[in-house]
Amino acid sequence: MQVQVNTDDHIPGREDMEREIAQILETELDRYADHITRVEVHLSDSNAAKLGDDDKRCLLEARVAGREPLTASHQTGDMRAAIDGAVEKLLRVLDSSLGKALDKTKNARETIRRDGVDGL
Repeated sequence: MQVQVNTDDHIPGREDMEREIAQILETELDRYADHITRVEVHLSDSNAAKLGDDDKRCLLEARVAGREPLTASHQTGDMRAAIDGAVEKLLRVLDSSLGKALDKTKNARETIRRDGVDGL
């Protein structure tokens, strides 16, 4: 899974933030790593140097093989909280979209029961 981080000009510490975000996404999205080809992260600060309650935004776009991209975003006053909120929302989107398909393939194994014998 590839992680691409895009920021506006008002986000400091880009390189450190990129490493941290990649680590968070690899850990949190591990269950779906085989299905996600790339996650694009878009970070923005709408008020720049001015203080604001909801001026930090994180938009995540997961590119899933064979499907349309799945997105989630979160906006708040703190960039780390915006990232964490967007990751939580993306997990819910992935769970509802891919989770059922993964569960079906996981449970599509052969039965251990023999014909005509009921298990107790």
